[in-house]
Amino acid sequence: MAPCARELTRPVVVGDVQIGGGAPVVVQSMTCTPTTDVASTLAQVRALAEAGCDIVRVSVPTKEALGPFGVVCRESPVPIVADIHFDYRLAIGAVQAGAAKLRINPGNIGDWDRVDAVIDAAGEAGAAIRIGVNAGSLDRTIAERDDLTQPEKLVASSLEFIEHFENRGFADIVLSAKAHSVLTTLDTYRALSREIPHVPLHLGVTEAGTVQQGTIKSSVGLGILLSEGIGDTMRVSLTADPVEEPPVCWGILSALGLRRRGPELVSCPTCGRTQVDLIGLAECVSDRLKTCDKPISVAVMGCVVNGPGEASDADVGVACGRGVGMVFRHGEVIRKVPEAQIVDALMEEIDKL
Repeated sequence: MAPCARELTRPVVVGDVQIGGGAPVVVQSMTCTPTTDVASTLAQVRALAEAGCDIVRVSVPTKEALGPFGVVCRESPVPIVADIHFDYRLAIGAVQAGAAKLRINPGNIGDWDRVDAVIDAAGEAGAAIRIGVNAGSLDRTIAERDDLTQPEKLVASSLEFIEHFENRGFADIVLSAKAHSVLTTLDTYRALSREIPHVPLHLGVTEAGTVQQGTIKSSVGLGILLSEGIGDTMRVSLTADPVEEPPVCWGILSALGLRRRGPELVSCPTCGRTQVDLIGLAECVSDRLKTCDKPISVAVMGCVVNGPGEASDADVGVACGRGVGMVFRHGEVIRKVPEAQIVDALMEEIDKL
């Protein structure tokens, strides 16, 4: 079989995490606390790591944030990326403070001399750089061109920056080119994967919206690209507590069979044949599974029609009847329990796996 795009990208190391080169897709998110508040920022970093982040990005908006940022870098359980805009000196200060990676938009950092100063500082510190191109902040010379579509503008800007960085001898690059449109995202990343197959790509639909809309748009856009082998690291951007983001990333990766973190819950929709509180049962099982880190599948099925047969590939499950549940393992029924004992019985079987 021909290698997928992820296998063609060169590896870029961020702390102890590899992005690209065929490594598993890396999950990221970003803190929303004031970076000068070290305690709250570290608490959020740890919460994001616990939720499944391999890497966490932290804003460095001012010179006063550099000292606290350094503390966060030293005490974080995962590599920290410094998010920098406008002031190139903050990027230099961030790598000196311990950033494992910078996220910059060269289009708003300033002239090429300033970009080069950042490249040199990152090279000396051994830090990687994500070139973050955004549809809303393109260089005016590209943004105002009527002969280019939006994806073509994003690609043109990306290629310009990649060429400059590589001509400077800097190869520890990850690239993102984000838009809020799913279709623009698809066209842009497909083109980038063709044009620069060696550069690891950071996937995301920017400004995707609140939890429901943002999850839908991100799942469609990122899911399609990942299914085509495109994308080495990802963030689902939601207007919500950032801890909501990693589970969506993992859900997308799990649905595609790319990475699994914890159990998968398989449950059928309710119908007129259902004779138990299926919704309540499924929600209770889902809640109990939050503390389980086993990469297993658990089925909660409403009746015998959708019972062990349709869920025979689940590691463990239950098919419900009138006030009872038939607990099964890999399609084989192992016991019958009253409705009130279904959840406990299911968890007992999970503990045995």
